[in-house]
This record gives sequence, structure tokens and C-alpha cells, in this order.
Amino acid sequence: MPDALREVYDQRLAAGVIAPDPAQVVAVTALSRVASDLSVARPGNLFRKPDVVRGAYLWGPVGRGKSMLMDLFFELAPVQPKRRVHFYVFMAEVHAMVNVWRTGDATARRTRFGESRGDDPIAPVARVIASSARLLCFDELQVTDIADAMILGRLFEALFARGVTLVSTSNRPPDDLYRNGINRGLFLPFIELLKANMSIVAVAGERDYRLDRLRAARTWLSPVDPDNEREFDRLWRDMLDGEPESGVTLEVLGRREHWPRAAGRLLRANFASLCGHALGPSDYLAIADRFDTVFIEAIPRLGPEKRDEARRLATLIDTLYEARSRLVVLASAEPDLLYLAGDLAFEFERTASRLKEMRSTQWLER
Repeated sequence: MPDALREVYDQRLAAGVIAPDPAQVVAVTALSRVASDLSVARPGNLFRKPDVVRGAYLWGPVGRGKSMLMDLFFELAPVQPKRRVHFYVFMAEVHAMVNVWRTGDATARRTRFGESRGDDPIAPVARVIASSARLLCFDELQVTDIADAMILGRLFEALFARGVTLVSTSNRPPDDLYRNGINRGLFLPFIELLKANMSIVAVAGERDYRLDRLRAARTWLSPVDPDNEREFDRLWRDMLDGEPESGVTLEVLGRREHWPRAAGRLLRANFASLCGHALGPSDYLAIADRFDTVFIEAIPRLGPEKRDEARRLATLIDTLYEARSRLVVLASAEPDLLYLAGDLAFEFERTASRLKEMRSTQWLER
């Protein structure tokens, strides 16, 4: 069973499903070691602690196959129970459990967490998580929120003590997590904890497989017709590469915006949800920070009565442009024909120019 990952990986290489990549081979070796250790590890019981299995932390630029490798590992990992979850979703669940602990009465606590002493929620929360997963696989581990930063060290220490093995992907090495964050000094022990309990593996091959897919496709599709809708859907599925649409909720200035069609660093949203209601620069900055590739569908032609929508679209594109985001669009017309009449028409010319630049091969490669 421990060699199953390498066997399946080699089969995909032979079939031409994936291309040879030395950086991926290093990651496969690390994940095979985790699988081997898990196959012989003993869970804990009343008389002894569980065997501790060192996990793996795969980091590197987007599009290098990190999630694909972790998915293969998760499918074949010889352990139960196990769980694969996006890190944002996991932390939202953790905060919800902490809130139940802090605000619930004794009965509510007992129902959710069993018998627990004291007022510290970390131990009972870790016990609940460990009971549902001996193996936790995180996609896109990153830390940008001080509330997450302050809880992670103690939580992961408790999980490791309970024999939970962690495997994760990230765009950053551990030393760059929460860089320039508030009170980062308090976060540094968490970084050392990751290094002590996970093999740190760079998956930084020269080839960006998602970029290859975008290069081979049209990233501006117009008009909105069945053929272009099918092409838009096909490219979205290709970019997902089997990853589920887990959805993401972004909190901006006390407001929460939920984006259901999100996976990892990919977002798919229609024009109405992005520009049809009162979103502003802070919302678009949060989107650009969270996602590196944005699919926008159903951009209509905009007349004078759609001034507000045109202004929001211009702000969104400016923000994505400055963030060097990749953009895929399904629109009713070419960029310079989207907004021809209205008091923002002159200013919108810059937006049209940027949209044309963002669909070029040079932009994608930059």
C-alpha cells in the first residue's frame, strides 16, 4: 500500500496524463514516506498514546501540481478516519466551535464536546477534530488573519499530541506565513511546530500547468452563446483539475460576502454578483488578495442606465490588474464595445484597454 502512490503516479506519467516533473517526484517520495508510516502507525487507546507520524508540507507557486499530488495521496492513504478540507473552511469551523464553547451553557458544551474541564476551548476542540480525522489534508494553508494566527500554535500542538498527521499545500514556505502580520512574534512558535512535525517540500518546477491550460485557450469569450458557454465551462473544469468547489466567505469591513464557486486560488462569479450590488474597492482588494485567477461570466453591454455597474466593473478590473491576476471572461461583446454611451464612457476606455492586455499571452506569462 505505501508504494501505491508512486505506482499510480507512474501510471499517469506513462499514459501522458501528467508530464515528467522532477519537483513532483520529490513530493511523491515525501508523501509515499507518510503513507508508509501511516500504514504501521498504531492509534492511541486508554493505555498508550498514539504513534506520531510526521506529515508533509508542500509549497510552491500556483499551478505546479501540489493539489493533484495531495489528492492522489489522500485517496490512497491507508488510514481512517481521514479528511481533506480547504484551510479556510477548516479555520471557519474551528472558530465556530470556539464560539460554541465560549457562549454555550454547560449542556451545550457537553453535547458538542463531551465532558471537559476548565474554560480553555483548545483542548476540547482539538479532541473533536482528532476524533474525526487521524489524517488531515489541508489545501492552501495560509494565514492572513490575526484571529487565526493567535489560535493555530496551541491548536496544532494539541492535534499533534493526539496523533493527528497533517499534510498540506501552500503557496508560501513556512517562514513566510503571516509575514508582516500583527504581533507576528507570537506566531513564530507555530512555524517551528510545523517544521518539527512536517517534512517541508518545495514543489517549484519551472512549468505552470494551469498557465499552460490558459495559454491553449481563449480567455475572452464573446458573445454569450451556447458554444462560448460550453468553452467557458470546459476551461473552468480544466483549471479545477478535479478540485471541489468548496466556496469561500470573505469578511470585509464587518461584512461577509460568500462566493460559492471557489476552489483554492480560483474564483468563478457572474457579473451581477460582482458588480450588480454595492461592492467597493475594499471588497475587490480582498478578492484580488484571496484569488489569483478569476472567471467572470455574463458581462452584458452597459448603457447609461448602468453607470454604477460600469463604475464597479472598472474598479474591479483596476484592482485585478494591479494584483497581476489572471482573468477569464464570458461577455456579450469585445472590451471596447461594452460601455459606449454614458458619462463614464471616456474613463472606461482605460478599462477596455486593460481588459485587452489581460487576455494577452504576454500578460499570462508575466
